[in-house]
Amino acid sequence: MASNFRIFLHQNKDNLHVKLSGDFDGSSAHELILAIKNHNGNPRNIYIHTGSLSCVYPFGLDVFKKNCTIDNLTHSLTFTGVYGNKLAPKGSRILKRF
Repeated sequence: MASNFRIFLHQNKDNLHVKLSGDFDGSSAHELILAIKNHNGNPRNIYIHTGSLSCVYPFGLDVFKKNCTIDNLTHSLTFTGVYGNKLAPKGSRILKRF
């Protein structure tokens, strides 16, 4: 995992908010998948906030997207922030600011 990568989790009712910070590489992608899968309460909606990421490495993208598809997580994911378009696997949602 990138030495500066951090995941911050906050849950309210059916929503889990995941704020990502630092560099997103392959190990970071695995860490994110595990954090989502292992979170107690099985949230209905998962919001992944990417505004605090410094960079996203191609290998991290590949690892994350492949694992989301395998683990069938895409239907509950919504992405926000600068890297939302990049990280969002097919079948997930993207919130854009106007």
